[in-house]
Amino acid sequence: MIAALRPIAAALMVAGVLLMSETIAAGAPTRKRPQTASRLKIERVFGPEIPTGPYKHPASLTELKNGDLLLAYYGGEGEYAVDTGVFVARLKKGSTRWGRPRLAARDPFRSLGNAVVWQAPDGLVWLIYVVRWGETWSTSRIQAKVSMDGGATWSDSMVVSETQGEMVRGAPIVLKSGHYLLPIYHETGFHTEIVGPDSTSRFLRFDPKKKSWEPWGEIRSAKGNIQPAVVELEPGHLVAYCRRGGGYDPVTDGYMIRSESRDGGRTWDEGKDARFPNPNAAVDFLKLRNGHLVLLYNDHMYRRTPLVAGLSTDGDRTWSHKRAIESGPKDYGYPFGIQTSDGKIHLVYTTEKRSVVMHAVFDEEWIRGQ
Repeated sequence: MIAALRPIAAALMVAGVLLMSETIAAGAPTRKRPQTASRLKIERVFGPEIPTGPYKHPASLTELKNGDLLLAYYGGEGEYAVDTGVFVARLKKGSTRWGRPRLAARDPFRSLGNAVVWQAPDGLVWLIYVVRWGETWSTSRIQAKVSMDGGATWSDSMVVSETQGEMVRGAPIVLKSGHYLLPIYHETGFHTEIVGPDSTSRFLRFDPKKKSWEPWGEIRSAKGNIQPAVVELEPGHLVAYCRRGGGYDPVTDGYMIRSESRDGGRTWDEGKDARFPNPNAAVDFLKLRNGHLVLLYNDHMYRRTPLVAGLSTDGDRTWSHKRAIESGPKDYGYPFGIQTSDGKIHLVYTTEKRSVVMHAVFDEEWIRGQ
């Protein structure tokens, strides 16, 4: 079911290994909006003026070892268009101007989807993305490329999962064991607007020595769940918050799904409704270097607004602080967050019907309202 990755060295020796050489061209100057607080900055990164297609969604982000930020998204004419590709853009350390997005992956016969960019501890940069084989996301598989030069060039594509319906949305985490845990999900139903009740959040584990991914746990719940966001609280003890199943109609029982594992993600408790609302939309979940937790989500049961950050200082037992990053009538979807080396929290998300990529920067004190 899961195709073992070829050794990275072999993968990079095949013909045509370097898809492209990234030459960052100057993008449009970043247009900053007024700060809403002393420690919150929000900027518009890209919109319809960037010629990768009007659709730009969802975005992901990683900090490279040299301090650059690398952003990835899939773009094209629309969510289900056949022309979609994965694009990558760079914000060089010390710069305020993003480079123009460059094509990193495309399939001549199939549409691409969610893309996750992530630099592993060994310096290898992963670009993991979805390839849709049919008319709905339930037909998708997972592929990946790697970069040995900080995202300047990319390898040929490789298969991560051959299982129909498996997709990726969140970044891997590094377990205390040294293995990487990639949150994925299996979507069923073959429907464009409804997540089937037997959809599940899943995980793949990567052994850096063996250079291979293997299935590693599944979260089941009564109404279905997808797109897990996971942290390791203590060695072997993991918590995941997941997007709920169902549709997009107004509901009064739309909550995130929460589950725990105490064996490194191999087995998971049955997913139960969490305390946080969820409008059938992605969430993100971060463990800061001081051990505190940040949950990024839409605080509504059927609308992707407001977009808020919650803070727990006691290991997910209580959530005493919550603050809105964006609010109003627009949609603010698919938050993806990282903590950078300077301690700041960087968040990317999309808005204006998935045509604009946004970038917010704040810190823990801002969530506390200090």
